[in-house]
Amino acid sequence: LPRAMVRSIKSIIGKAIFCLHPDIKKFLWGGKLWTSGYYINTVGQYGNETVIHNYVKNQGLHYAQLHREQLMLFPGLE
Repeated sequence: LPRAMVRSIKSIIGKAIFCLHPDIKKFLWGGKLWTSGYYINTVGQYGNETVIHNYVKNQGLHYAQLHREQLMLFPGLE
C-alpha cells in the first residue's frame, strides 16, 4: 500500500509541476522529476522536521548519476 500511495502522489505532483512549468524538463536528467526511492515515516521521535530535512538535503550525495542542475531547482540543497 505505501508504494502505490507514493507512486500516486509523485504522479499527481509531477503532472502539476510539468503543467505549471513545462520548461522544467530541460533541466532534468533524463526528463525524470523523481527517483525511484521514497521515504515514509510516522510523526514522532524519528519523523520530525529535522530528520526529514536532513533526508532531503542529503539526497544525491551518494548517487554519481544525479544531474547537479536538478539540485539548483531547490535552493539550499545544492
